[in-house]
Formats: sequence, structure tokens, C-alpha cells
Amino acid sequence: MEVCRCHHGYLISLLLFLFHSETACYPLGKRPCEMQAFRIWDVNQKTFYLRNNQLVAGHLQGPNTKLEEKIDVVPVEPRAMFLGIHGGKLCLACVKSGNEIKLGLEPVNITDLSRNKEENKRFAFIRSDSGPTTSFESAACPGWFLCTALETDQPVGLTNTPQDAVQVTKFYFQQDQ
Repeated sequence: MEVCRCHHGYLISLLLFLFHSETACYPLGKRPCEMQAFRIWDVNQKTFYLRNNQLVAGHLQGPNTKLEEKIDVVPVEPRAMFLGIHGGKLCLACVKSGNEIKLGLEPVNITDLSRNKEENKRFAFIRSDSGPTTSFESAACPGWFLCTALETDQPVGLTNTPQDAVQVTKFYFQQDQ
């Protein structure tokens, strides 16, 4: 019987190690999760960077690769998360202005956002994985997805027509090492 406990404990330890990013944020569903940094680039290999206080996507090469913005993530639910940049000091937000919906960057500390407050919903995005790629849908504006333009060095935005060939809504999303 002692041997079974040893193997059982080993198996649990192995599973916790393999799925650390999942379990670290939701041990009991009550503890706040620490921010984690991720690399993001679209399926056309454009990375995110900041230009004139606007998030844009382009092909960074040589010394410009250091301009790449890492995406800071604080999970809200198993699939929903707050997204930010600059160490979580600027948050991506779904901004409604009249009939227009666009992506904004707001000077809010991502770790100060409360997952229970309705006013913070504009900062939440729902992650959907499809094979190696990921898409991000606004929690505040269902049907609106994070997107990049086909052209390089254009603003990152939101679209409600993800099937259109003029915008890219599929991203590679990888935890930064």
C-alpha cells in the first residue's frame, strides 16, 4: 500500500508541474493570481510594439526587436483574462464611443483590477485556442476580437468580422521565458 501512495504522490506532483500555469492561478478559485508575461505575434509574424502611445503590429528586426511588447496577463476565470503591457501598467480595453467600438490602452495597473466588478469587464478578454493559434474576444463586447491589419506597422484593434480576410485574429501566444 505504501508503494501506491508514493506513485500517487509522484503522479500528482508531475501533473502540477506540467500544468503549473493552470493550477498556479486557480488553486481554490479564490486566491488572486500573479501577473505572467507572454509573447504574442499574429499568424503573419507581426509582433506588438508601442508607437506614439498606440499599440501597433509590425515586423521588428535587428536592434528594433527590443521594442517588442510582452503581454501581461492576469487570469480572471479559466478562459478569461486581463491583458496589459509595460509591466501591467497599461491595460488593453474594449472602448465604446457612441456606435463605435475600438481597442484602447488605459493607464490602469492590471493587478489592481477586480475580477468581480462590472466596470472592469472592458479589460477582460476571453481566450480561445484552436490548434497552435489563439484568438481573444472582448468580454464586454461579445463578438469583437483582437485583430491586426494585413499591412505592417498598423494599429492593433478590434473587429466584429473575424472571418474577413483584411484582418488577422489568430495569434501565437506563448509564455515568456
